Amino acid sequence: MPTIREIAKRAGVSIATVSNVITGAVPVSPALRERVEQAIVELDYHPNDIARSLKMNRTRLLGMVISDITNPFFPQLVRGAEDVAVENDYLLITFNSDDRVERERKIFSVLRSRRVDGVLLVVAPDQGDSSHLGNLLRSGIPIVCLDRLPAGFEVDSVSVDNRAAAKECVEHLFSVGRRRVAIITGPPTLQTARERLEGYRLGLARAGVPYDEQLVLEGDFRADSGYELGRRALSLSERPDALFVSNNTMAMGVLRAVEDLKLRCPEDVAIALFDDLPFLYAFRPHLTAVSQPAYAIGKKGVELLLDRIEGRVTKTGPIHVTLKTELIIRESTAGRA
Repeated sequence: MPTIREIAKRAGVSIATVSNVITGAVPVSPALRERVEQAIVELDYHPNDIARSLKMNRTRLLGMVISDITNPFFPQLVRGAEDVAVENDYLLITFNSDDRVERERKIFSVLRSRRVDGVLLVVAPDQGDSSHLGNLLRSGIPIVCLDRLPAGFEVDSVSVDNRAAAKECVEHLFSVGRRRVAIITGPPTLQTARERLEGYRLGLARAGVPYDEQLVLEGDFRADSGYELGRRALSLSERPDALFVSNNTMAMGVLRAVEDLKLRCPEDVAIALFDDLPFLYAFRPHLTAVSQPAYAIGKKGVELLLDRIEGRVTKTGPIHVTLKTELIIRESTAGRA
């Protein structure tokens, strides 16, 4: 493996100049920088990042923990985060918690052993023991929570207003003539699911429609639960004429249930969902959806995390960034004649 000494000899400069080009610690003239960079390419030199991190007490590694990589919302989140990380010469390593706190806890242990500079976190459903979050914060590693906020911890976050977005979507269903609107919601241990359910209730109240527990079906944000609960809702003796589905993967299951029951959308049942994705245009009818800025959430999350790591934030308390959603109205909620 080539050394800095060999790079310096090839470029005809001092070892200190090579070091300054690699670390950026001291400005180097463009002509010298070009010679050093050419020598680095010719000798296929790669810095020893482990040694550098020990010396600088900085690894330039960021950890990211998401809940379910099979949910199409999260790859967009990761892409936004990764783009900003790479632009700032950080490496992003991503883990999948599978919505299990125990797995999340093990991932945190790995991230601490790898000496990451900061963590982006989509929290797993709260099971009453989130001590691993507190331990990480006390170790001096900053956390920015994305999409979901943890119970009992004040940390930086980037999310959307789930209540307001869900309320707007439910109000839309009533505005196009629907009168019996059911919700397929997520697990109550998740803050996002609770807030979207609250938004549903606010939408009912705004329309003057009483809350009916029979029309509230609790899923787990996975496609199979969407299918089972979709069949259950649409098999009620008083069938709902609209379904508000709390995320995209459950909506895919609901569409399968509608097809199996030989119902038509929107003629028999209107469908609206939380989360919009480009591939939803492959389904007919095209689906009305609350569009979350997933890429922007990941992007802003890394920007906020780097501000903490690099000391650009003067505020000592947590920073909460709330990004806007958009209700995109399509064929699946067409009004009745």
